[in-house]
Amino acid sequence: MYKKLLACLESVRAKTDFIPEVAVILGSGLGDFADEIEIVDTISYNDIEGFPVSTVSGHKGRFVFGYVEKTPVVIMQGRVHFYEGYPMSDVVLPTRLMGMMGAKKLLLTNAAGGCNPKFHACDLMMITDHITTAVPSPLIGPNLEQLGVRFPDMSNVYSERLQNVIRACAAECEVALQEGVYIQFTGPNYETPAEVKLARSWGADAVGMSTACEAMAACHMGMEVCGISCITNMAAGITGEVLDHKEVTEAADKVAKSFKALVAKVIVNM
Repeated sequence: MYKKLLACLESVRAKTDFIPEVAVILGSGLGDFADEIEIVDTISYNDIEGFPVSTVSGHKGRFVFGYVEKTPVVIMQGRVHFYEGYPMSDVVLPTRLMGMMGAKKLLLTNAAGGCNPKFHACDLMMITDHITTAVPSPLIGPNLEQLGVRFPDMSNVYSERLQNVIRACAAECEVALQEGVYIQFTGPNYETPAEVKLARSWGADAVGMSTACEAMAACHMGMEVCGISCITNMAAGITGEVLDHKEVTEAADKVAKSFKALVAKVIVNM
């Protein structure tokens, strides 16, 4: 896997020498955020040797390199999900690659279902912790000693410092901000009401199909991590409504303007 990462890095470096400070993974509804920054370079995932390519409709599938104000960033327009059939090591390969490009900080975003009954569709939730019991750890297998230790501590995956940054930025942007625990399931099916009830009993506030594995891989290699979920719908069994992907994308689009404003402010202050 490390040789694969080096091959991907060599492929990137053949196309750009840009060194990012912050890495960003854009979830549903935020894809065009990368089009609005000062772009220096772009690289299609298809042009990177051995790189997994997203099969989800609406994901552009490229890295965007540039600046948010004066902050150098690398942004993923489209992520790879475990449910697409890739091994977990490939799902987190892009995260590790951005770290190897030079990024020291990672901002994760996603669309998620709310399982906290106090939440509503279109809420934004800062991730304070996560649960990954339902998915394989990306650290299973031979340890990549070049990246991190065999048994990494996960006490503070989501940086307390960056959580404070997000809180301050949300207040400045006048964006109402929920806080809570995110749980990752495999997907691609939405969770059953019983699974959502289980997640809630474990302490989860939002459910989704990505993000936590990426945070774990980034934490393993020493990156400072933070995350924000867009609650696009209430999870199964909370309201009794039938779930569909169209509802998710519509809700994400509705809150996109304020979400993008918050993301930009956070990047500048990270």
